[in-house]
Amino acid sequence: MEEISILIGGQAGEGIKQGGNLIARLFNRYGWNVFVYEDYPSLIKGGHNFSIIRAAKKPVKSHKDEVDILFAFNQDTLKIHQKRISKETVIVYDSQEAQYKRGIKIAMNKIIQEQKLPIFTKNTLVLGITAKILNINFRLVKQLIKEVFKDYQQENIWAAEIGYGLAPTIINLPRLRKSPKPLLTGNEAIALGAAKAGLKLYVAYPMTPATSILHFFARYEDKLGVKIVQPESEIAAVLIAEGAAYAGVRSMVGTSGGGFALMNEALSLAGQAEIPILFVLSQRAAPSTGVPTYTMQGDLLFALNAGHGEFQRIVAAPGDTHQAFYLTGEVLDLVWKYQMPGIILSDKHLSESTFSTEIDLREVKMEKPKLWKEKSGYKRYLLTEDGVSPLAFPGTKNNIVKATSYEHDEYGITIEEAKKVEKMIEKRAKKKKTLVKELKKKETVKIYGNKRSKIVLVGWGSTQGVLKEVAEELKIKFVQILYLEPFPKWELEKIFNDAVEVIDVENNSTGQLASILRSNGFNITRKILKYDARPFTTDELIKKIWQEIK
Repeated sequence: MEEISILIGGQAGEGIKQGGNLIARLFNRYGWNVFVYEDYPSLIKGGHNFSIIRAAKKPVKSHKDEVDILFAFNQDTLKIHQKRISKETVIVYDSQEAQYKRGIKIAMNKIIQEQKLPIFTKNTLVLGITAKILNINFRLVKQLIKEVFKDYQQENIWAAEIGYGLAPTIINLPRLRKSPKPLLTGNEAIALGAAKAGLKLYVAYPMTPATSILHFFARYEDKLGVKIVQPESEIAAVLIAEGAAYAGVRSMVGTSGGGFALMNEALSLAGQAEIPILFVLSQRAAPSTGVPTYTMQGDLLFALNAGHGEFQRIVAAPGDTHQAFYLTGEVLDLVWKYQMPGIILSDKHLSESTFSTEIDLREVKMEKPKLWKEKSGYKRYLLTEDGVSPLAFPGTKNNIVKATSYEHDEYGITIEEAKKVEKMIEKRAKKKKTLVKELKKKETVKIYGNKRSKIVLVGWGSTQGVLKEVAEELKIKFVQILYLEPFPKWELEKIFNDAVEVIDVENNSTGQLASILRSNGFNITRKILKYDARPFTTDELIKKIWQEIK
């Protein structure tokens, strides 16, 4: 057996996510690589929630259509996921809530009630059933419960024992001789990367799917040394963060498209005042409220062009938790080095999915920015060859530190004279040239699959996992663009030079990356676009690509 997929489905409020998380942890302790996809509507109760847990011997970062085991807490789960069921799928359903022509019938709710157990122990009941089906020793289940639950340990162990006793063994899952890897969501990896790069303040108004960054920092505030502030609005959030950055505190804000729209004027302020500030823009299906708990890659052009006027920015898009960790740290450091706003582009699929993650803390380094060393006469916007002015912060003895939204001279005093305005615009533009020189030494593009193939798939962000797997299976090349601004044209020219087919794959309806590539002189021969607010599955994408290249 090389891999296995399990689906748990039911209503919001039944703890579907917790159940999926427990099964993922069980696989992880068994040495398997894990990916967990979460699907839920914008409801506190009701509707249909489900988690797909995929475990494999090889690293996996996407899910498939069919599942090997399906847990149905209600009839809707069996109806909605009929296409995921094959002849070999093991079906376990609550016999009081659902009926099916075959499968393992267990009266889950009735058992919980009769045993006078808390309702949330239904998840550990399912954990016990899973372990027995897969022939996993119960000692491992018990150990896991003790590690996860601080309260109600005995109740959860009892529920798992009941589940273990009710199910048959159907699959002998081999235990792999591999150490468990950290299980992280994209948002957790973003938070850790920022903290490793010296983040000291995170400010956010809750907005799905960025909200869990705030929750994570709140939970580990003392351990990570990052203070959090939740103000009354997105506008307040970004202005607090920019004020802190002006005072010398490494700061970050997180939001989704609607919140980022409110932050646009402050983004321009950061461009003009040269304030180092990092934004996390976690995309969801839009426009307006859109489909708030689902995914889309619709904000790429928005991120590249947000704000009024012309100013430099850094935009990077990680594709998995490893990249989310090191890219967030790298961009936070670059933001301070070049004193400009930066944007980490995520989306619901990356932000909230769970991955087996391997990270090396040494990948993220914190460099000191260029600092003012004179005893007096501070020029906040000193004209320099590389466009980067030395930083000083309020309270620096014998120096006046200014910040302004108005065009200014080297001291930060308002100007309107034509030549002086021109010089300052040119000064800020110089920073991009210096930044590009540095990025040429960094990894701005990644290549997967058959590097000799003349058929090239190109994508960005959270499509990385599925595209990598598909490229490897079809033995073609996949190019992932990590930095969208400055756009790594210098790197792509080498890669696309001998390509016969270049297929753009995105989770949006217009092919925004394709537009950027064409504007930079690259020929895109085909586009595969998905815009139903769901990510690609591997089976689906293989079929679509095969149709294009056969």
